[in-house]
Amino acid sequence: MPTPRRVVLVTGAARRVGAAIARRLHAEGCNLALHYRGSIDDMRSLVEELETTRSGSTLILQGDLAVFDRLPELVAKTVGHFGRLDALVNNASAFYPTPAGTATPAQWEDLFAVNARAPFFLSQAAAPHLRAARGSIINIADIYAEKPRADLAVYAASKAALLAVSRGLAVSLAPDVRVNAVSPGAILWPDAGIDPDVQARLLALTPMGRAGNPDDIAGTVAWLLGDAAGYITGQVIHVDGGRSIG
Repeated sequence: MPTPRRVVLVTGAARRVGAAIARRLHAEGCNLALHYRGSIDDMRSLVEELETTRSGSTLILQGDLAVFDRLPELVAKTVGHFGRLDALVNNASAFYPTPAGTATPAQWEDLFAVNARAPFFLSQAAAPHLRAARGSIINIADIYAEKPRADLAVYAASKAALLAVSRGLAVSLAPDVRVNAVSPGAILWPDAGIDPDVQARLLALTPMGRAGNPDDIAGTVAWLLGDAAGYITGQVIHVDGGRSIG
């Protein structure tokens, strides 16, 4: 029997922005299918935290999104476990420098597979269930999709493709399913760190003069999935402290 609670599948949910999204949606009463690729310890810690609050509210899903066959499996396992699917948050992302002149076809395939192909085909697999629920899809893009950085040429192209995917799906799945994108600016610095001069330049380009935090993205996602955003589809919401207008 389907759960009475809304069910959301979140990719890349073990840590960073994905974990913040999971915590926010769980706090709002959603049951969650939480995908991860390799961060098993972080995922177990997150799920233990959420299950302590509400038992039986989570499902852990492991998979490499670059492997095409894993994509419909994630949706099937979610629906098989909870009996429904109300929303999909395509948060998982591959990110590393790819400057023009040294980028390789393998890097192109890798970044596009995770950042553009996987969100599209996960959405396609989820669409019948989302139509039944009159649900939503949120794709987490990046300000670099519209304002590329010189050393992130292929990454920026893959995120620009995700914006096109978002708009295309918004048209294709309307009126039953709303599809929007969220484009973060300086929210979290890379795990490997960032050159202090680059960090300073990025903040200088941000009218609010500071970095955001993962809760800024999580709150935007929660709002887009809610009734207050019921007439919004095909849009890109910039959560970047104003950097996109600079």
